[in-house]
Amino acid sequence: KNADTITAEIQDTLKYKEDQLPLQGEIWKELTCLEKEEFRLRKVGSENIETYKNNLQEQKKDLRRKQNSYKMSEAMKHFIRAISSPGTERCYFLKWMQMNLDNLSRIKLSGLRELYKEKCQDSENKEEIKEIDKQLSSSSLGSEHFFREMGQIYEASLFLPETDPSRQQLQHLPRLCAQLLLDGFPLELVDGDASNIPLRWVSDVLSQLNDLVSPNNKILVATVLGVQSTGKSTLLNTMFGVQFAVSSGRCTRGAFMLLIKVNEVLKKTLNCDFMMIIDTEGLKSPDMTQLDNSYEHDNELATLVVGLSDITIINIAMENSTEMKDILQIVVHAFLRMKEVGKKPKCQFVHQNVSDVSAHEKNLRDRQLFLQQLNEMTQAAAKMEKKEKNKNFTDVMEYNPDTGNSYIPGLWDGNPPMAPVNAGYSEAVYELKKNIIQQLKNCESTSNNILEFRKWMKSLWTAVKHENFIFSFRNSLVADAYMKLCSKFNKWEWEFRKAMYIWVINAETRISNFGSVAAKSELSDLRDFISQLKSEAATELTGWETKLLNNLKEYFKQTEGHVHLVERYREEFSNSIKNLRQQEESSVINQLTAAADNKQGIKELPKIQENHTKEIVKAVCSLIDECRTEKDQMTDLELNKEFDQMWIKTLNTLTFTAQKPSDIFTSVSHHLRLNLSYKGSHASELLSEKRLVECGLQTFNFLIKGRFDEAFKNIKGLLNLIDPRQQIADSIIASCTDFVSDKMKSKNSYDDTDIQEILHIVDEKLNNAAVKLNIELEVSLKQHICGFAAREFQKMHEDFIEENDLKSCLQKHKERFCSNFKDLFYERDWYSRKLKMWV
Repeated sequence: KNADTITAEIQDTLKYKEDQLPLQGEIWKELTCLEKEEFRLRKVGSENIETYKNNLQEQKKDLRRKQNSYKMSEAMKHFIRAISSPGTERCYFLKWMQMNLDNLSRIKLSGLRELYKEKCQDSENKEEIKEIDKQLSSSSLGSEHFFREMGQIYEASLFLPETDPSRQQLQHLPRLCAQLLLDGFPLELVDGDASNIPLRWVSDVLSQLNDLVSPNNKILVATVLGVQSTGKSTLLNTMFGVQFAVSSGRCTRGAFMLLIKVNEVLKKTLNCDFMMIIDTEGLKSPDMTQLDNSYEHDNELATLVVGLSDITIINIAMENSTEMKDILQIVVHAFLRMKEVGKKPKCQFVHQNVSDVSAHEKNLRDRQLFLQQLNEMTQAAAKMEKKEKNKNFTDVMEYNPDTGNSYIPGLWDGNPPMAPVNAGYSEAVYELKKNIIQQLKNCESTSNNILEFRKWMKSLWTAVKHENFIFSFRNSLVADAYMKLCSKFNKWEWEFRKAMYIWVINAETRISNFGSVAAKSELSDLRDFISQLKSEAATELTGWETKLLNNLKEYFKQTEGHVHLVERYREEFSNSIKNLRQQEESSVINQLTAAADNKQGIKELPKIQENHTKEIVKAVCSLIDECRTEKDQMTDLELNKEFDQMWIKTLNTLTFTAQKPSDIFTSVSHHLRLNLSYKGSHASELLSEKRLVECGLQTFNFLIKGRFDEAFKNIKGLLNLIDPRQQIADSIIASCTDFVSDKMKSKNSYDDTDIQEILHIVDEKLNNAAVKLNIELEVSLKQHICGFAAREFQKMHEDFIEENDLKSCLQKHKERFCSNFKDLFYERDWYSRKLKMWV
């Protein structure tokens, strides 16, 4: 009855979702974008990071307030009431809901799918494909959408005050879902439409689940991963007797987890009370590959579910083994870029649609070749991440070529729909199940219980959100080729910026000397001279732009380094060169204009200073007359008070063109983050843990971690040895300190090339060092140096402004003016001489 009441209202699926399930639409997707941006900081630019993050948090709060502004819809009231009913009634309700919604979706989606398929034939239709994909996503409707809405209602309520009745009324929802998990219903772990985990909702459901089953709360986690339409859900359903949705006409995305109670016999064998089964959406979907973020979506999902699992079933059809190999490379690469996780997930490859019973023996050579290719990819990734100790795929993931492969015949014996089910399919799946149980017997699970699984899920998802580079690529070879191109481009960019910086310094010197006897120039007007310099700058900039574009052209002509894999990025780098030229041109013109203004200001400064001094003298004389009229005798304290009031009033009437000091820490933080942007999620996490303003305050020493390092430290202490890493760090710090000292002596203002030069020095010395530093030490060292440098550069910048500020110059003479004022008031004999000195 409840199921019919809910589904009877559905005429237009899209409109129904907007009216009845409003919290999971655009608001939730915007929240996801803000959440990931908070970790990845792709759009922060040169803005202060703390301010930027605070703005993002405010935007998130606004969206949560917007969610809370919606009243709970009638459909959701019926749904929550129905799943709150007793066990059997609840099961019937969910079954009827599933059937009704499947029927509606099948009718609605068939036409959209045909249109999608038609548009996907032409890769030029990206915008249209995105629009239809959005319609497909919006038009699909299943029970999971109601649970998703329930999760968003719960998460939004947590932003209300604890005493708010609306919040208190929803506190039972996680326990309801936990009970459904125990009853064998799946729970959405990753929302595939938004590519996000509703972390607080899932965490609270798992906490309630732990309360329901404790102390019998030990779990093992198995995941299936594979390309679209390779029978993943069918495989899990056959193997474990569960009911994941299969080809129902809906286009659900993401990952679902389901709990299976382990019987008493297996409980002792596996040393667990439950098995957590995670089913994922099909990866490398032909439809999704048309979208810009398809690699990122697939790679994030794969890395998360493999990391959560004790064993991952990699489902492969022979025609798409390359796609799965690509995804595995990214998963391995992502694990290398994350901090040491202390866990090696097991891998079980399942080759579908292989009918030959002797396939295992015949494919021995193919398996060895497959492992060899994975090893090569792991080595390439390890080299990129400076973790060469990981030489093989099996150093990161546990895999045995002999026992880690299963061959399963097709599900149908012939062509469906009339074909019978192949009996050999169930037999092969049963053998696979026995093999998996055998492997899990020896499994040292990281997630020993539900609470530890919850903690590990949070940690892993945080690491995935921090990763802002590797997930964007098809595989590690492409990522490696892109990194090499970036490295080259950064070198060219640095040469360009440095050359223009030197050119500007020389131009500023020429402007400063303009009009002097030593400076020879045919021009007598400063404005004409500046125009000439701008013309010279344009010629210099054009020359460098042409040189960089030629460098790029020559780079793509070479045959080494897998350059062909990054051909699609050629135009992107070409545009970057043109943008770089525009940025430099704007910067050079601004600096030349500022130098000209400064020159003109220096020329007029004595006149301005004289006028301002006259104004102050006039004010002092006026004050003397006023004080004499009011009172013949005044104390020093009273005179000081009168003078201070006059001084403030007079300075306020004068016009000063004051320059505001810049926040150098913000600029340095921006360049440090750019420098480490390709170093992985762990580097990003480390940067976020400590503010730059707190770095570089004390002597730099490596923190000793782990028993081996502690023992090594003790031995070195006994032998009076110095850690070679500390020696390298001390040498680099000394070089950077000398550079900063030289800059301070120049008494110029700060320029971005100053910190770029420092980071260039650090990178060059680290690359040439005999001992390689791991990412923790590299980040810590760079934070220390940049913190110290930023502090000195801030002082240098402020000193420069103060030295060239007219108001500050007058302020320095305040005591002299005050002293002379009092002398005049007391009619000292030599006041007339003083007066002449002022004027």
